[in-house]
Amino acid sequence: CTFKRNVKPNYSANGLDKDSAKLQQERATMTAKEAAGYIGVSYWLLLELVKKRQIPAIHAGRRVLFRRNSLDQWMSNQEANCTLSEEFERGRIRRVQ
Repeated sequence: CTFKRNVKPNYSANGLDKDSAKLQQERATMTAKEAAGYIGVSYWLLLELVKKRQIPAIHAGRRVLFRRNSLDQWMSNQEANCTLSEEFERGRIRRVQ
């Protein structure tokens, strides 16, 4: 019996190139810590947003998971809802809704 070492996977045998094979190996979801880093907020703020149902999340038992495309869409919606065109008077207190 011979044992082969350092055998490289043959991507062409199953019709995949290296990039396609790598994409298939990536996970479909991110953990809360990964998602917090991805959108640039703290882990605890992200969990608060999940608790208030203000951000899309998947609950799997005690784990909270996030899809990258859902987070991208959520950030786009947040950006679209932002009213940057409002001009504020200097020195006046305004009510935040």
